[in-house]
Amino acid sequence: MEEEHKMTITKDLQAISKELKKLVKQTEKLAAALGKAEKTQTKPVKTKTKAKGVTKKAPAKGGKKTDTDKVLTIINRSKKGVDTAALMKKTGFGLKKIRNILHRTYKQGKITRVEKGSYVGVKKG
Repeated sequence: MEEEHKMTITKDLQAISKELKKLVKQTEKLAAALGKAEKTQTKPVKTKTKAKGVTKKAPAKGGKKTDTDKVLTIINRSKKGVDTAALMKKTGFGLKKIRNILHRTYKQGKITRVEKGSYVGVKKG
């Protein structure tokens, strides 16, 4: 029984040593190929580039107005204040969109409430 055990162990060890020899050969081949690749690769020659002059950015073009900007211009134009119905009529937006814009701009401090449902723009300065 012990001899059978020793025999299987020796067979296993021989198989492992064969595999290791194969792996050693493969790594040697890879190392040789890598060495050839490094030798054939030449370093690129860097050419000096002239310093470019500082280019100025073109002035920003007035992009499309956001929906919030549209509502704010209407509110800022009115002296007595604007209600949501008038904003809906002038902009064509729905009630929910108008309310969201009014809430956001009120929180940002861009408008104030004159009375319930009537809004006026905040004066700068």
